[in-house]
Amino acid sequence: MSIATSAERQRTSSEGRADGIVDSDVHNTLASNDLLRPYLSQRWTGELERFGLRRPDSIGFFSTRPRKFAARTDAWPVGGVPGGDLELMREQLLDRFPIAATILNPINQTTVGAQPAAFSAALCRALNELTLAEWIEADERLYGAICVPCEDARLAAEEAHRLGDHPRFVQLLVNVRTREPLGNRSYWPLYEAAVEHGLPVAVHVGGHGGNTITGSGWPSYYFEDHAGYPQAFQSQLISLVFEGVFERYPDLKIVLQEGGFAWMSWLMWRMDSAWRRLRDEVPHLERPPSEIVREHFWFTTQPIEEPERPQQFAELWEDVGMPTRALFASDYPHWDFDAPDRALPSVLDAETKRAVLGGNARALYPQLADARVPVR
Repeated sequence: MSIATSAERQRTSSEGRADGIVDSDVHNTLASNDLLRPYLSQRWTGELERFGLRRPDSIGFFSTRPRKFAARTDAWPVGGVPGGDLELMREQLLDRFPIAATILNPINQTTVGAQPAAFSAALCRALNELTLAEWIEADERLYGAICVPCEDARLAAEEAHRLGDHPRFVQLLVNVRTREPLGNRSYWPLYEAAVEHGLPVAVHVGGHGGNTITGSGWPSYYFEDHAGYPQAFQSQLISLVFEGVFERYPDLKIVLQEGGFAWMSWLMWRMDSAWRRLRDEVPHLERPPSEIVREHFWFTTQPIEEPERPQQFAELWEDVGMPTRALFASDYPHWDFDAPDRALPSVLDAETKRAVLGGNARALYPQLADARVPVR
């Protein structure tokens, strides 16, 4: 394995990355669902062979992409799929940059989570076992997100309990487009399990829950879908706050992945204004929503908003509280991949860049506290 030398590791200190980068959103992918078979029981292997998987796009998921898998063109390994080859991931990401740790969020989470509940639970378990055996255990820089069948919170909690204390799994993973808003009490057993094991819940772009993916129907173009991702994140954040999830689980931590952050400023203003006028409807909410958001939410940087005037970015960044809440994400191997040496705007000072590129993640995920770039 090609890894960073001592000299290369030292050189990163001037760029604010002496301990190495933590990449909070990297995707591993299955070239075929058949790869799950060794990790499934006989019952579910038979189910997979006889009936296959119900694909999200066959039940209403908007699937148009500018490229298959929404991948960068150079991320295709010979005979494989983007995110499906560890050696290529090492070449293009892990060894190319001073990476100390990455969190794998399997792309196949969307598909395995769209099956009937018991089958979905078995598939999530198999996907987690595959990720552990064939990825995490193959490279010390790889950590995992626990895929859970979130539409059945009891089964999701079972998987969270099964892997929740494993030192290489650092969060639970759910899709942002769910059947019901995430504040709904049907999801609360999942949050209880997350808190019990001290794991953040990562809410990632993807899914559909059987619903249209916007509040006004289906878009015509991928551009609309991509630009409109924040809509779903806004709905979920509002639901989690106003339904009282954080009053019930005061230690719960939520990471919003691939939803941006700039919208948070005006949304917090709007929520606080509504709360002051309508708080009798939600008596369990005893403090302004903005306080809850700043205490319980983290955000990944990819895709990050880039206004034409840098000062606008700086103002939004401070207003939302991003210096301590932003987590660097490359989103490898997607087409809008952010390289860590170019991803952060120049208006951010060195201390802030250090925090975003690793410090904030190490504070959020205790399993990563001692992660460092391997040195030979």
